[in-house]
Amino acid sequence: MKNFGKYFKKYMKELILGPSFKLIETVTELIIPLLISSMIDVGVANRDIKHVMTYGAIVIALNVVGIVVAIICQKFAAKASIGIGSNIRMDLYKKINTLSHSELDKYSTATINNRLTHDITRIQQAISMVIRMVTRTPFLLIGSMIMAMAIDIKLSLVFLIVIPIVLGIIVWIMRGTVPMYDRTQKNLDNVSNITRENLQGSRVIRSFNKQDYEEKRFEKATQKLSKSSIKVAAVSSLLNPLTATVINFAIVAVLWFGGIQVNVGSLTQGQIIAFINYLSQISMSLITLANIVVALIKALNCGKRINEVFNTKPSIRSPKAESGMITIDDSTDVGEYEYEVEFDGVDFAYPNTAKNAVNKLNLKVKPGETIGIIGGTGSGKSSVVNLIPRFYDTTNGTVKVRGKDVKEYNVAYLRSIMGIVPQKSVLFTGSLRENMQWRKPDATDEEIFKAIKTAQGEDFVKELPTKLDHKVQAGGKNFSGGQRQRLTIARALVGSPEILIMDDSASALDFQTDANLRAAIKKNTNNMTVFIVSQRVNTIRNADQIIVMDKGNIVGHGTHEQLMESCKVYQEIYNSQTK
Repeated sequence: MKNFGKYFKKYMKELILGPSFKLIETVTELIIPLLISSMIDVGVANRDIKHVMTYGAIVIALNVVGIVVAIICQKFAAKASIGIGSNIRMDLYKKINTLSHSELDKYSTATINNRLTHDITRIQQAISMVIRMVTRTPFLLIGSMIMAMAIDIKLSLVFLIVIPIVLGIIVWIMRGTVPMYDRTQKNLDNVSNITRENLQGSRVIRSFNKQDYEEKRFEKATQKLSKSSIKVAAVSSLLNPLTATVINFAIVAVLWFGGIQVNVGSLTQGQIIAFINYLSQISMSLITLANIVVALIKALNCGKRINEVFNTKPSIRSPKAESGMITIDDSTDVGEYEYEVEFDGVDFAYPNTAKNAVNKLNLKVKPGETIGIIGGTGSGKSSVVNLIPRFYDTTNGTVKVRGKDVKEYNVAYLRSIMGIVPQKSVLFTGSLRENMQWRKPDATDEEIFKAIKTAQGEDFVKELPTKLDHKVQAGGKNFSGGQRQRLTIARALVGSPEILIMDDSASALDFQTDANLRAAIKKNTNNMTVFIVSQRVNTIRNADQIIVMDKGNIVGHGTHEQLMESCKVYQEIYNSQTK
């Protein structure tokens, strides 16, 4: 848990002062039973109203002091727990954003969300409880035992019997519940994952009339979560009644043996009342101690899940500056280069897969060329273009941009010279203008409209009542699929990137709009190198070079006319789409 040390250092004042104020409250709780004992033995027994009033006022004053210091402690606990939790959450979010695609493939979105929310909340609760109880519980436990022994050493032997029994109950319950918490957490991840899938795929579910199936699947996962939660709650709920039963028997024993000593005059009635109060405080301290331990175990379990992300090292890292890295600020010429992009003997396999997605890829692309990449599903088309912005690193071979290995670039700078349009068209909550300024934050409206026009989106954008101030819903759900694709293409074109990568990003466009888009990109971009991944022959047939992929291998390379004569796979694709 060493990753969390720095978060606690920032709140050392609260972590020290909070328990200190709680200690004051505990002292008042230990003194009050003695005062009540004196009120009974002296004031009530002798009908001394003045004594009762005086000691009663002291008890009230001590209670007021206890309430005040408890509120102060609660404030420190809240400030520390919320502050530490917020800092952990922020750093965890930053860490997630540093992870490459390879690491993110290991975690589902649901489990990341749960670690950012539920797990950190559990840690906050544990911190708050520790600040409020870490000094109170042991001090109250030990102090009550000492005070009780000071009243009568023989009667306090009841504690020697009660405490081991209560501790045995606590240990038994903890051993049973700790594994259950881990299973419950995994079940919660599963429910979250199903919920996310259902919300994202609601249209698909309805189109196939699978509502009943998905409801049953969700119900099954929810019932599994409910059963595990109820089971752990049922076992945990035994703690209070079992300990209360033991304590009640102990109180009976105290009254029995204490009554005998009262009759012989060795103890007073007030001392018996004080003794029972201390016994109750000891029982509550033991229960609180158990709750603290359970909360800490939950927090440690959540901390391990969070640490798992913190300890995950990103496989894609910028090299150190002293090694000759091209920095984000260096937008000058990097030297003479003949090719904009080069693939030199590139092999690539996704993590935890034995088979390569790309095999022995060799390709040279000159500045301003348009490269079409075509092939069947799973042929490796997207894998090829994902290596250019270094979303993944090659298994063997090198990918070069401007004559330099992509591993020599600062990752942020490398991607800043590219405009990338992914397969899934995603827009973000905010205005349309804010979405269009992702590549270039200071882009003017004129630049944005130029990019939108090139992307064939000018017609519907100008019809929007507020134009670029139009509010975009999460994921761009208030636009059609074709409109989202055109807007994501426009977003990539803002700022005129040197390299444009379109990963099957025109699939929702009709053939005429697709043709107009390609013609506009060719006309309105100045010497831009373009990679077009598509399953449509018409989309890539006019490219300067066409790469035909099949099972990760290049099975054809040339122009449309050349491939129609020499590449059987290309011919089959062409014939299937035109005849």
